[in-house]
Amino acid sequence: CDLTEKSCDIVASALQSSNSPLRDLDLSYNNLRDSGVKLLCAGLMSPNCKLQRLGLGWCNLTEGCCEVLASVLNSPHSELRDLELRDNELQDSGVRALSAGLEDPHCKLHRMGLSGCRVTQRGCDSLASALCSNPSHLRELDLRYNHPGDSGVRVLSSA
Repeated sequence: CDLTEKSCDIVASALQSSNSPLRDLDLSYNNLRDSGVKLLCAGLMSPNCKLQRLGLGWCNLTEGCCEVLASVLNSPHSELRDLELRDNELQDSGVRALSAGLEDPHCKLHRMGLSGCRVTQRGCDSLASALCSNPSHLRELDLRYNHPGDSGVRVLSSA
């Protein structure tokens, strides 16, 4: 679609609309960047937003957008169940920020895709801690094409 961060403001407005029927939105393969996701999150935190699935794979994102995404996850208004972030440069620091959202009791996320996001054992430690704090929701975690090492796998499997 060749969408950029400028498009995110328009999408955020649509998500805030009281009659928005949108439940599934895949913006993957667009150059949204961190600034675009930050704009999008304003719509995601609206009490009117009913979005349950958001695809942001291959959107040129870094750890810089993860804190605001975490605030969406822990928002009492969020209906988000599935968040796809594959093939972005989130790294361990981004995963640590996302984990803060995952551990919140308001988080309703069932699935998170982090394939190819440069997650190592440190990121796995953060995820495991979040899963132990809020074990009731997340059911699927995609960590393919990362480098968790044996210790990362071990800590996640014990969470």
